[in-house]
Amino acid sequence: MSAAALSQLLLLYSWFVLAALLTFLLLVARFYQKFSGERTFYKFYLVPMLLYGAASVRYAVIDRIGGDVFGDLLTGAAGLMLAVLVVFLYRRMTIGRKPL
Repeated sequence: MSAAALSQLLLLYSWFVLAALLTFLLLVARFYQKFSGERTFYKFYLVPMLLYGAASVRYAVIDRIGGDVFGDLLTGAAGLMLAVLVVFLYRRMTIGRKPL
């Protein structure tokens, strides 16, 4: 196995680890929505997952980890959307709650 193929394999493998973490966040948001009755927009967690996946495939195809404008835009958009979703979920779950 060449160094380029190993690099591509590790890059795509890292996306699967990230997808597992995002799936966990999606499940937490879905659980909270189901039992609290408040909307969490848990389905939107699929969008960053797909954007990160597209960026990983793009980087694997060109055999680079960064420096590609399209791949960097995909990664940036995914990160921004994920940050908004996580902050929204955090605020939804904690603001207005009485301390124990």
